[in-house]
This record gives sequence, C-alpha cells and structure tokens, in this order.
Amino acid sequence: MAKKSCESVHFFLFFFVISFNAISVSAQTCDNTTGTFEPDNPYDKNRRLILSTLATNVTALTGYYFNGSIGIAPDEVYTIGMCAPASEDHVCSLCIKTTSESLLQNCPNQADAFSWSGEETLCLVRYSNRPISGLLNMTPRGAIYNTGELNTNQTEFDIVWTNLTSSMITGITSSSSSSGANNSSKYYSDGLAPVPDFKNISAMMQCTPDVSTEDCRTCLRTNVDDYGHCCRKYQGGVISRPNCFFRWETYSFDGATDQINLPKSPPPSITTSPVANITKNGKIAESVQFDLKTIESATSNFSEHNKLGKGGFGEVYKGMLMNGTEIAVKRLSKTSGQGEVEFKNEVVVVAKLQHINLVRLLGFSLQGEEKLLVYEFVPNKSLDYFLFDPMMRTQLDWTMRRNIIGGITRGILYLHQDSRLKIIHRDLKASNILLDADMNPKISDFGMARIFGMDQTVANTARVVGTFGYMSPEYVTHGQFSMKSDVYSFGVLILEIISGKKNSSFYQMDGLVNNLVTYVWRLWENKSLHDLIDPSIIEDCKHDEVVRYIHIGLLCVQENPTERPTMSTIHQMLTTSSIALPVPLPPGFFFRNEQGLNPLGQRLEPGQSTSKSFACSVDEATITEVNPR
Repeated sequence: MAKKSCESVHFFLFFFVISFNAISVSAQTCDNTTGTFEPDNPYDKNRRLILSTLATNVTALTGYYFNGSIGIAPDEVYTIGMCAPASEDHVCSLCIKTTSESLLQNCPNQADAFSWSGEETLCLVRYSNRPISGLLNMTPRGAIYNTGELNTNQTEFDIVWTNLTSSMITGITSSSSSSGANNSSKYYSDGLAPVPDFKNISAMMQCTPDVSTEDCRTCLRTNVDDYGHCCRKYQGGVISRPNCFFRWETYSFDGATDQINLPKSPPPSITTSPVANITKNGKIAESVQFDLKTIESATSNFSEHNKLGKGGFGEVYKGMLMNGTEIAVKRLSKTSGQGEVEFKNEVVVVAKLQHINLVRLLGFSLQGEEKLLVYEFVPNKSLDYFLFDPMMRTQLDWTMRRNIIGGITRGILYLHQDSRLKIIHRDLKASNILLDADMNPKISDFGMARIFGMDQTVANTARVVGTFGYMSPEYVTHGQFSMKSDVYSFGVLILEIISGKKNSSFYQMDGLVNNLVTYVWRLWENKSLHDLIDPSIIEDCKHDEVVRYIHIGLLCVQENPTERPTMSTIHQMLTTSSIALPVPLPPGFFFRNEQGLNPLGQRLEPGQSTSKSFACSVDEATITEVNPR
C-alpha cells in the first residue's frame, strides 16, 4: 500500500543536444506528495508488471494511446502510455520501454510519476496510485530550457513566438481536430515560423487525448505562459505537465515541421502490402499481407524438408525471408471448412497483440485457395516435445519449469487484462506453448480464441472446440466459456509441467483414476502431493515451493468457475510466497469412468446426442467435430 508523505516533488530533468537534428529530451517528475511505498511490496510489483507490458499495449493500438490499471485497491496501479502520432512501432516501443525503465530507476518508491521523453519520437509514461484517465492534473510541472540566449530583436521575436503558439493552441483545440476517438493525434500539433533576420522557430504541443478540449487548452496555455515568464530570453526548452507538453527550439527536431530525415539504407526487398484486421463482415482491413511468391520462396515452395508439423487446420513450415528473418508459416488446409473461419479469427485476434510471451504474427497471405499465416520463428519447438519425452524432459530443471509457468501466466494475463482486448484463448495446452532460444514460453494458435467486450464475463457457444483434458467442465457440458475456462486449462498445464506426465497418460490406470486432475486430487486428499513431482527435478527443487505450485494448480481446476482465481491473483500467488492459499474444492470430474466408458479412450460418434456439437482433440494434433454424451 502506498504511504502518504509530505515530501516535495522530485524532478529529474535532462536535456542533451546532439549533432545534426537528433535531440534527446527527458523531463521526469517523481511526485512524493501522493504517497510512497516500500520496495517490492504489492504496489511496486503491480507497477513493474504494468510498465513491463506498456510498450506492447501502446504499439498494439492504432492511435498509440493506452490507459489501464492492474491490481486491487489499495495496491492498484493506474497507467497511461502514449507516443506522438506517425511514430513507427519499433521507435515508439523503444521510447516507452526506455522511459518506463528510467522511471523505475529514478522514482524507486514514489507512487506517482510521469515522464515526457524521447529521441526519435516523443512519448509519455505515467503511473499513479489513483485514477488518472480523464482528469486534468496541473501539478507537478517540469521546466527545462536551452542555456543559449537569444541574439535578436526581442520584440520581433516575441511577436512571432506569440502568434505561432497561439495559433497552434487554437488549431489543436478546434472542434475539427479534437473530435474522434482517444488517440495521440487528437490533441497534437507542430509548427514552424520564420523570425526576420534570425532563425526559424520550431514548436510542438501535445495533450493526452483523455482530457476535454477546454482542459487541453488550459494546460497548453499555462505551459506557454509559464515559459514566457521563466525563460523567454533563451533559445528553446520544454514545459511539461502530466496531461500536456510544450517544446520549442530555434532548430528543427523530431516532430517539428522542418525536420530533416537522413536517408537510410533500405533492407532487401520483401513484397508486402498494407492490409490487416478483418472487419465484422469478414472482409480484410489493414495489416501486412505477404505476396504468395515471397512465402513460396522463403519455404522452398513448402518443401517437406521445411515442414515443422501438422495441426488440425493445416501444416506449419519454416522459412527465411530475403532479409534473413526466420519465419514460421501456417498453411491452412484447402479442404477444411473450418480453416477459413480459423484463419480470419487468428488474424483479427493476433494482428495487434505484442507480448514477449505470445508468438508474434508478422502477416498473412490470402491469394486464390492459399491461406497463410506468417509468424515469428520459435526455434525450440513446443513444450510437449520436451515435457512428455522421458529423455528430453530431463533438460527441464525446476528453475526452467518455474520460469515457463511464470511466462505462461504473464501471457494469459496480458490476453485477459493487459491488452486492449479481452481475449479468451480456449485451447491452452502444452503443444500450443512454444519455446524460444532461451526456453521462454510463447503462447500460440489463436484460431479458436474469442474477443470479449470489456464488461463481458461469460459467453455461450453451440459448438465447443478445444482439447479433451484441458477443457473446463462448464465448457464441455454447457458450452460456457470465460476467462475462468482458460484458468482451468492453465491449471492442467501446471500439473503437467510439474509431473512431466500428459493428462491422457492416466487413462485406464485403475478403476478410480482416468485423468491427471483426478489423480492429483487423490494425492491431495492423501496428503502425498510430493508423489506428483517429476523424479528428474526432485533433487534440484524446493519441495515446499513445488507443492505450493501444485496447490495453485488445484485452485485453477476447481469445478465451480467462480471459485477459480483470476490470472492476476494467480500471478500474485506465484510471485509472492507470503500470500496464504485457500483450501481447494474438488475439481471437475467430468471425465469419470461411467458405465464402463472411457470418454478419452474412444472416439464419440455423431448422432449420439443432439444437445450440443463440439470439436475436440485427444491426440492434440487433429480436431474432430463430434457430439458429447
């Protein structure tokens, strides 16, 4: 919890002039007046978590503006991130990351801080222990200026300077420029004006788009007036507040109208075109569309040698683009009626998501009968390749498995809460967790994912899709899915990662146990959870820590979805050992062995029930539409 303090506001102000037109400017303000906190307390952990995902959240949005929060009061952290309009994704991302890291370093225990900074672009990072979106904050204020004095007629200069700044404020807050959704171009302007017998004045102004037009006007006018009072004789500078930014110089800088763009050497040509999201009526809107010939060349015309694997909707190939970028290409089956639906769904869901624990979609190709999804290449195959092989899983020590669980947690948390969309994956399983060169997990395969409205908590479907053993009871029996159905799948993953055993490996072991969840619950009742631990890690792990993870896994697979924790709570449980864990209730025994039937050992045939149709996978490779009993 943040502690109230009457200490003064701390400013960390930096201003560097570099050769040519490159300028790095940073005005960091650490505000002690709204409270401080102890390092590594829940508020600090929430602060670090939300700032770690801020760059991906900002660049995932077309308007380069994001506001959100994480945690529960009094440890809830509110944040705003923004880049200047027309920024390139990688430039914006770097600016947000660098600024966030700098705030964490320079404001180690302040509960409220902000920074307008950047070199190639302007960006804002702000966090607070109180709601900030839509509220104008005029304090604290940062002011920095160029120490070089003006050497011109001050009266003439003042006239030009005043006319330029006044016209910019009028333009930026006019009804035409301030209309529209919250994005960084809503209240943005740059301007240029020549001073007789002197240099040009270059200026830039920006407000956060969440404030009203009048608040933006007030904030910018105050910034301009402040600079006129404090620093009018100098050759430029910055006045910044939490909701607005003003800068002017006597030379060009990034964002100003007369900015000079130095030519760069172009990379090898790759044929793409701007195309991407798919609209509600199923039409392709805007993202990166690769030319089919480019993909054919990259994959050696989809050669068998380059094939990485085969799934329910098609095959996956490794490829290399002309610039040396390794890619993975999912080639959807031409004969699959489900393929087109999954293709469109995957492009819609993944196109704007960026997180270190999600496989990144680079683009797609849609020509003739070919439907191709182009992903980043992840070299270490999938988690099941290591986990369920007696020899390979010895490479996964406890530290590595714990890191994999943590990475999956952060990835799902991003999908459920931290991204601009609320996304339910619906097919979380070991084969959909890919491992990069450093064995960091990346969640893949969003063909079955569903986007929820921000206030939506549950949805129903007449066609259940997923993989037996990972699907929650309410999803299988009633077609109801929510964030809690992903939590159930995650719980099964935890138990598999710790045991090194596939859920299906318990089928027909005895008359009482036919899946991993049932087996672990029996160990819990017998107080023998240690028996679950994979022998290959039992020597190098802390048993109490592993048992705690098993306990969390059981909380995730409880039969009643309302009893299952959210992913944010799970993240706190995994990272904070002092949090007491509730006693789990019995899991969903929806794979009981009834009437001598083994629902996972035999394939159900269509026509056995008319209640609901669903698609499922037992071997985690093929997906077959069937009817449940």
